[in-house]
Amino acid sequence: MSRYTGPSYKKSRRVGFSTLENGKELVKKPYGPGQHGNAKKNKLSNYGVQLLEKQKVKFMYGLNERQFHKTFEESSKLKGIHGEDFLKLLESRLDNLVYRIGFARTRRAARQLVNHGHILVNGKKIDIPSYRVKIGSVIGIKDDFKEHALIISSLEQQTNRVSYINYDDTKKEATYVRLPERNELSADINEAMIVEYYSR
Repeated sequence: MSRYTGPSYKKSRRVGFSTLENGKELVKKPYGPGQHGNAKKNKLSNYGVQLLEKQKVKFMYGLNERQFHKTFEESSKLKGIHGEDFLKLLESRLDNLVYRIGFARTRRAARQLVNHGHILVNGKKIDIPSYRVKIGSVIGIKDDFKEHALIISSLEQQTNRVSYINYDDTKKEATYVRLPERNELSADINEAMIVEYYSR
């Protein structure tokens, strides 16, 4: 199954959750897309709730089903709480950290930056968006792209950088200092439902 490339707003409205994490998608139309999006919906079954949580996180990080499930399986081998470990692995993806730093306004734009070879990890070009960044790694931009208008604009609009990243504005690079705590991630996600979904 290929990755969704349509409007982010439509996906956010479909699951009733801001996948861009800014709430803008749901301000004007806080209901589902389409002709019947504003109609009263039946109460979801337990399976429906689990599926909805999975879709919310999948859309948020921009993964296809195969990538999503593979990451979930990898998180099951870690020693912590399964659902939390899963979210931490997703947060450690290079495209997500490029977004968190503020080099791009959305994860989709961050993925494009990585794909086009503009991002460095510890001084080496990495063009794989799913690359898992290790703690202590330094993420930067290639010198010939540091003053690009899109980068400058995105950084200027970054007002709430996460605390598990240390950003150096003079060098335009950031260090991934630690894994995030659960309370630093979206409170609107119920990762236990995702664990239940895949445990069926």
